[in-house]
Amino acid sequence: MRAAPSIETDVFCPSILREIEECLARFVHDSPSTPRLREAIAYALLGGGKRLRPMLALRCCEASGASTKDAVEAAAAVEMVHAFSLVHDDLPALDNDLVRRGRPTVHVAFGEAMAILSGDALLALAMHAACSTPRHPARIAHEITNATLAMITGQVYDTLGGFSESMIARERLHFVHNHKTGALIRCACRVGAICGDARAENFAAIDHWGDLIGLMFQAVDDLLDVTQSAAHVGKAVGKDADAGKLTYPSVYGVEATRHEVSRLRKEALATLEPLGARAEHLLAITEYLAARTR
Repeated sequence: MRAAPSIETDVFCPSILREIEECLARFVHDSPSTPRLREAIAYALLGGGKRLRPMLALRCCEASGASTKDAVEAAAAVEMVHAFSLVHDDLPALDNDLVRRGRPTVHVAFGEAMAILSGDALLALAMHAACSTPRHPARIAHEITNATLAMITGQVYDTLGGFSESMIARERLHFVHNHKTGALIRCACRVGAICGDARAENFAAIDHWGDLIGLMFQAVDDLLDVTQSAAHVGKAVGKDADAGKLTYPSVYGVEATRHEVSRLRKEALATLEPLGARAEHLLAITEYLAARTR
């Protein structure tokens, strides 16, 4: 008897992943850059990763009643911004990470100057991809620009501080994660719904769902950082705690963080009810994100 597909297989459908990879590769191939710069861009963008954010965009487009093909360029744009953020976050001036996805980070492999420039190029390519989308390109570019600025704002507060003294630790934690991680995840969901011409009620549900899974994603990430090895997750672990950064376990504790993941999961599942049967893949994504181990 043939085995039932896993949640991960349902979420990361091979045919949809191929759509994403082919689109990303096309933009890299067509980019007007030097061979070495193109090589660094390809290393950063095409060298693995779950492709969660572009998959969110395509599945939210599908849940809105359209084809995934209507959102491929928008999905690629979101992934390019994500790749840009990883290249720059890994730099010595920020997180100073040497390993990403189980291999040397871009600044280790290509040098710091090329890492900075390839990150810059990825951000420019993201805007090019956003403007190439067949549906609502100006609105897509606006959404991605706003999310990018929010993500950078979260990184500033996470790295350099600057909070009001009146903000308690939990408020600071939620602010950082809503911006640094949540903004781009929510953006992926929103641009998918925009490309799918979602009705107002469905757009609101997808938008709120994006908020919830963004926080849940980071809470799980923080748990993995204190419960899994670097070899398992493919990047350094424990660095945030060592640097005194705010994390869910440091603010809530490990068990309370697990309860928070459970709460966010239940609320996210309930939020999808207005979409009915079209929410099938979004429900699977919710379950996957709550239970992932890397």
